[in-house]
Amino acid sequence: MHLTRPTAAIIDLDALSFNLRSARDFLGTGTEIMAVVKANAYGHGAVECSRRLKAEGVERLAVAIVEEAAELRDAGVAGDILILGGIWPEQAELTLKYGLTPAIFRLESAEALNSLSIGRETRTKIHIKIDTGMGRVGVPLADAAEFARAIARLENLEVEGLMTHFSSADDLGQSDFTNFQMDRFGSVVETFANEGIRPPILDLANSPASVAFPRSRSGLVRLGGILYGLGGDVLPDVPQPALMPVMSVTSEVGFVKKVAAGDSLGYGRTFTAERDSIIATVPVGYADGYPRMLSNKGTMIVAGQVAPVVGRVSMDWTILDVTNIPNVEVGTKVTVIGADGEDRILAEDLAAACDTISYEITCGFSARVPRLFKSS
Repeated sequence: MHLTRPTAAIIDLDALSFNLRSARDFLGTGTEIMAVVKANAYGHGAVECSRRLKAEGVERLAVAIVEEAAELRDAGVAGDILILGGIWPEQAELTLKYGLTPAIFRLESAEALNSLSIGRETRTKIHIKIDTGMGRVGVPLADAAEFARAIARLENLEVEGLMTHFSSADDLGQSDFTNFQMDRFGSVVETFANEGIRPPILDLANSPASVAFPRSRSGLVRLGGILYGLGGDVLPDVPQPALMPVMSVTSEVGFVKKVAAGDSLGYGRTFTAERDSIIATVPVGYADGYPRMLSNKGTMIVAGQVAPVVGRVSMDWTILDVTNIPNVEVGTKVTVIGADGEDRILAEDLAAACDTISYEITCGFSARVPRLFKSS
């Protein structure tokens, strides 16, 4: 008897551990891994994934915003947590309360942290984010010297790291620009050194750069997607660590019916049966994170066989044609992402059909899809 809807995301923590170890082996000794657990660990469950990563010896975690870090702290996750997206000045008190390390690229935020740190007779660690070509956030290259001088005057701040972010490390066709960004970063390191700021951490590489550009490793790399087994559509075509998918999404058939040739299905009547058919409806829709763009072109695995999505994906339901699959009934297992029998559907497959990347697919599964964590 079901007390809850059967749609769920199963998170394999052993696969997470495997990917971390595989990445460590690939990168070699001397390269520390900062695990990126932002956006609820790319949809995989930040608290549980962080706990497993910490148990595997990861010393540094990274999130996007203060609120994500607060969730981890409130759950008892200790150690260094870097706020990749920086903080607003008004968040300085929360940053100190939780013992967080923000990336800084606005002087107002640094000044607010310094002021509070003086009042509490403490020093606060920060990383400074430099824009070497991403064009998003970061201290502009032309302002680096002035920014360094201003930071040097804030005596209660400790610059633990300098960091940047690559725009195109996943595209080997743009390797010249990636190398250009590294050259720019090197010049900024010298600029800060001239102002007496020589941080122990130089932090450049994301997942693609860490795999494809050994020069970018600089002792510390930020790994996100590959920890969760998301590499097929993000990593460039170079030797890379072996990875296992961490997330699978499963459900069950919620309704089965026969339809006659000529019957239409779903919103907008975008599918009309060309034959007498058996139709199964599955309780997962775009409110759960199954993209509406998969209408009439996605697939799911039913009882170990592939079934096409027919009609539009709606908010709460998706319709499948199971005419060629015997013995489908209410309660029959449905695999949305994952493997069953000889067939497998990856997040990368859904992403390709939607002209996006696997990160968006896993991040997109909403809070109403419970995460069920498994481990041996």
